[in-house]
Amino acid sequence: MRALIWQGKRDVRVEEVPDPRIEDPTDAIVRITSTAICGSDLHLYEVLGPYLKPGDILGHEPMGIVEEVGPGVTRLKPGDRVVVPFNIACGSCWMCQRQLYAQCETTQVTAEGKGAALFGYTSLYGAVPGGQAQFLRVPHAEFGPIKVPTDGPDERWLYLSDILPTAWQAVKYADTPRGGTLAVFGLGPVGQFCARIGRHLGADRVIGLDLVPERLEMARRHGVEVLDISQLDDVPGTLIDLVDGRGPDAVIDAVGMESHGAPLGKMAQAAAGLLPDKLAQPMIDKVAVDRLVALKAALKGVRRGGTVSISGVYGGEVDPLPLMEMFDRGVQVRMGQCHVRRWTDEIIPLLTDDDPLGVADLRTHRLPLEQAPQAYEMFQKKQDGCVKVVLAP
Repeated sequence: MRALIWQGKRDVRVEEVPDPRIEDPTDAIVRITSTAICGSDLHLYEVLGPYLKPGDILGHEPMGIVEEVGPGVTRLKPGDRVVVPFNIACGSCWMCQRQLYAQCETTQVTAEGKGAALFGYTSLYGAVPGGQAQFLRVPHAEFGPIKVPTDGPDERWLYLSDILPTAWQAVKYADTPRGGTLAVFGLGPVGQFCARIGRHLGADRVIGLDLVPERLEMARRHGVEVLDISQLDDVPGTLIDLVDGRGPDAVIDAVGMESHGAPLGKMAQAAAGLLPDKLAQPMIDKVAVDRLVALKAALKGVRRGGTVSISGVYGGEVDPLPLMEMFDRGVQVRMGQCHVRRWTDEIIPLLTDDDPLGVADLRTHRLPLEQAPQAYEMFQKKQDGCVKVVLAP
């Protein structure tokens, strides 16, 4: 089959690789019809390369048609149309019984001290082959894949794999009071959905912050107030001034470790990328290589007693945070990998022809899998108005 494989920093290629096969009774083989590039994939493209090896198949936002199932899979059959969540969970362990699927104890990568295994996301999360390919082996298929109707374009359902439940969880964690104000840092795909979901779930006012014109315009189309941070000298101060001199009730950081405007963090990431893997891995894991400008602005811009919800991916363990100010202002912080299946039953009824979350207005580019290397570069450099890329194997 053809698949997108990682070969080095900013070097991904579509090549021929062996077809996946059933290895365990609860496996399924899915023929991929659509697979998206996630903002988290860009961390692999740039920063997290030391945890990859040449030939690793990337991608964790796939959907398609079931081709084959193992003898332990009774819930699915060949021909079913499914979306595959990015985290791999058994559905029955202690954590899964509490709907903490991103911490599944059956697939936890305990050797690395990490949570549930993820598709296409480095040795830290199990080195499981990803979904930017023509076929995908899906472990624990008796629980994980989400069956969806046979009608409607893939993009109606595809985002259930990651970004839609990730945004839903971020908004739930933000806990904006009905009639309150929510601010969203970063208007990439997750941030776009956070803003729309925030409005849908009752926020009276949603403010989106970014610096990419196409992202700002997309959010504006969905009733979001937008701020171009490139035009602001004091982002937290502006937020506070805009919302009653107090700041928004809740702020979502949908940016993560590669935020703009953090030159020292960028230098640390670049330095780590020049080191051999055995030296770069502990530097990334134990040293502050995150760019924290968005997170710090979120923590300083939320109102006293407010909540900051973090959906952007961070990687360092000694990142400096303004703890005295956070403590004094009573800021609550919630974060974590999305527990996809915890939220999908709530979201699916909204994926209707009325499209209240605007899923039809997100994808800006649909390209053949063979053009994935160009798509990664375009997405990273924010060229050609790119907000979301969907690949067709």
